[in-house]
Amino acid sequence: MLSFRAWVPGVFVLLFAVVGTGCGGPDVERTEILWDTWGVPHVYASNADSLMYAFGWAQMKAHGNRVLRLYGEARGRAAEYWGREHLASDRRVRTLELPEHARRWANEQKQPFKGYVEAFAEGMNAYAEAHPEALSESRKRALPVQSTDVFGHILRTLHMRFVAGESLGRARQWGRRGSNAWAIGPSRSESGNALLLTNPHLPWGDVYTWFEAQLVGPGFDAYGAALLGMPFPGVAFNQHLGWTHTVNPIDAADLYRLRLVEGGYAWEGRARPFNTDTKRLKVRQPDGSVRTDTMTVRRSVHGPVVAQEGDQALALRVAGLTQPNLFEQYWRMLRASSLSQFEAELRRLQMPMFNTIYADADGHILYHFGGRVPQRQQGDWAYWQGPVPGDTSSTLWRTIHPYEDLPRVMNPPSGWVQNANEPPFTATLPSPIEPDAVPPYMTPRVPGRATGMFRPQRSIEMLASDSSIAFAELRDYKSDTRMMAADRLLDDLLPAARERGGERAQRAAAVLADWDRTANAESQGSVLFARWLRAVTEQDAPFEMPYRPDAPRTTPDGLANPAAAVQALDDAAGEVLAQYDSLTVPWGAVHRLAGPEGSVPASGGNGMFGVFRVLWFRDGENGRRRAVGGDSYVALTEFTKNGPRAKAVLPYGNASQPGSPHRGDQLQLYADKELRPVWLSRDSVQAHLEARTTF
Repeated sequence: MLSFRAWVPGVFVLLFAVVGTGCGGPDVERTEILWDTWGVPHVYASNADSLMYAFGWAQMKAHGNRVLRLYGEARGRAAEYWGREHLASDRRVRTLELPEHARRWANEQKQPFKGYVEAFAEGMNAYAEAHPEALSESRKRALPVQSTDVFGHILRTLHMRFVAGESLGRARQWGRRGSNAWAIGPSRSESGNALLLTNPHLPWGDVYTWFEAQLVGPGFDAYGAALLGMPFPGVAFNQHLGWTHTVNPIDAADLYRLRLVEGGYAWEGRARPFNTDTKRLKVRQPDGSVRTDTMTVRRSVHGPVVAQEGDQALALRVAGLTQPNLFEQYWRMLRASSLSQFEAELRRLQMPMFNTIYADADGHILYHFGGRVPQRQQGDWAYWQGPVPGDTSSTLWRTIHPYEDLPRVMNPPSGWVQNANEPPFTATLPSPIEPDAVPPYMTPRVPGRATGMFRPQRSIEMLASDSSIAFAELRDYKSDTRMMAADRLLDDLLPAARERGGERAQRAAAVLADWDRTANAESQGSVLFARWLRAVTEQDAPFEMPYRPDAPRTTPDGLANPAAAVQALDDAAGEVLAQYDSLTVPWGAVHRLAGPEGSVPASGGNGMFGVFRVLWFRDGENGRRRAVGGDSYVALTEFTKNGPRAKAVLPYGNASQPGSPHRGDQLQLYADKELRPVWLSRDSVQAHLEARTTF
């Protein structure tokens, strides 16, 4: 008999269960976590329940306060626990009915996977009981953790932040999301082994926090990173294969414009009543008392009403909310040992979105444009980006495209696949994906923003120019800060500035002529160029030659209005001089990586500049800008005949709890463009052991 500990308000009660697949507790005699010197947990267990229990424990140890906040927010009860400042978040969660969906997901989860998630939650609760001093008293109001919290958090993060983020973002900024990914086949690899570059770009913190771990059980050995609070690594590799994701330009959520009439809303020529519910929200007051607010949720045939103005309302429809088996698909992907097994799991289409870039020990590489794409009767990409008429069934989708309809590239002659958040047509070149074979509403034909194509082009340029890529070279490619936009535009700007510009513009042109065209910390001229590029691309049609799908590596090019570009350079020079008293202020003097011990110079910048090493910055004091996102996890993996080898870096570290030595402990490593070794064998982990947790 083995024990679980279940939470009853104010006390833990000991429960007994027999170990079994999906319904038991952890094997306390054979489950342990070896923590390496970078704070990465290597979890070893004799069965899957024990593995998930320990994984939940590990997440709580490293990020307990943050996990409890995220789960409280996913319940729509954060204001009840922590005050009025969380009320807007609770209203969104309750409007979208995420707690109801989470309960349904938990109830419909199949065994043994239902038991795995329950064990994950119990591991979190057990840590909270064993180490109450490690958690904030206010955060403990969200205890106990339940399996419904896990599913609610998945829904809030993947479906509402990623899938529906663009739709909801018309009223609120949800944060940027992106990624780079490469898979290199044997014909392009110096060693003849497949290589994989994992590089998601997300904000640093909140629901986007990565947690790095190794999970080892019977017939199971996987290493990767999970989005915090989730019971599975989202990007990972095992002994045979690995994958990563990028955010794909997919439309799997839509806003419907409703005309309000007496009795409800207009539908097929008549009035149709809303389905309504009154929900109660509790709000903690400064004195500790709790008051109750009410809100009414209205649902049309499309989904919940998320906005109203006058006699118009907007309803949101999101694909995938009725697909509760996302955890099952990832679990099976982690256990796959061949391309055929892995692709069989992709075919389940239980992921709501994401490109998947894959490589394996047999030398296969794969790109797949994934997600649950609605089958629509009409319209192109542009049509579905705004609210569509909600008074007719002709716009109401009910089914999704099967796997075979989605763009896919496997083992191309080029020997590589890549994605940097652009549409699928440049996953490799020459492209085997015919645009006419892809429904016009599924994905755009060109990158979305005027400058959104420079980073993908830099990615392609590096891959295409090297016919024999070594594992060691991947670090240099990933650390590349070349501003490709400068290569495309300075040959027009500099002559125009010398010919038409005043004294200040000509001085600025001289600085840019001498500049190394990078966003390295020591680079002089990059601050000026970045200020100019942001200004000039705000102009309508800034490029002489816009992006052309038939010239994906060389367009856009040139300046449509050289005179306006020169004026923008003069203005940018004035701003930089006023703020920094120098046109050659180093990039790293302005752009900083901030950690618990202070800040260090940053190398990297926004992908709009064509930089592959992506960092996003927020303005701070004294003209400095602090990195708040971008490269959030980097892993390089080579699939050798003797098993994988890998290096990685997690810039902000693998913990956020107060006092943890791993808060920001990898920031200097990242600043130095270095990666740390990934220890995979038990012997190598024990050789770099910081702590051991035994159950």
